[in-house]
Amino acid sequence: MKNSSLILNLVLAAAVIVIYVLHFSGKSAGDASLSNSTDVGSTSGLKIAYIKVDSLILNYDLAEELHDEFTKNQEAYTKEYTDKRSSFEKRAAAFQEKVQRGGFLTQDRAIQERDRLVGEEQEILTLDQELSTKLSEMQAANNKELIDSLMNYLEEFNKDKKYNYILNAGNVLIGDDAHNITKEVLDEMNLRYKNK
Repeated sequence: MKNSSLILNLVLAAAVIVIYVLHFSGKSAGDASLSNSTDVGSTSGLKIAYIKVDSLILNYDLAEELHDEFTKNQEAYTKEYTDKRSSFEKRAAAFQEKVQRGGFLTQDRAIQERDRLVGEEQEILTLDQELSTKLSEMQAANNKELIDSLMNYLEEFNKDKKYNYILNAGNVLIGDDAHNITKEVLDEMNLRYKNK
């Protein structure tokens, strides 16, 4: 589920970037009726390519590493929370049993123990919120790192290729596979990542 959330966030981020580029490129709706030329990805002087960002993210070594690290942290946080919650529930059940048996010498002592357990429960709830926040921040940082990696590579990649537009295939309903540069970009990004 977290993996699909990561992919969805990346696809949405790429879509926002594409919309931003298209909006501020100054092209009018009338420019969409340009005729095809013989260059791959070219339409009347425009060179266009697209990337299937979801496929790229699923197969990008950095994304896999970040996902594995995220999953490890998520499991550790879940275990930490579960252990503390389980321990608290045992102590709360023991307290309840002791109250029912009349095991406290004074009512004040029972109230002190109850208040201590209430405070401990609040600490566990706070821990749950803190761990959830850490996971959300980690996922946001991972998404940013992946998008930065992709955009930095595409800027470098495009110095030689000179595409006017590189689109996210999530927005391309029909496209010629000759314009799909996903595999080329993925292979190069993985090679670059392995060489770091």
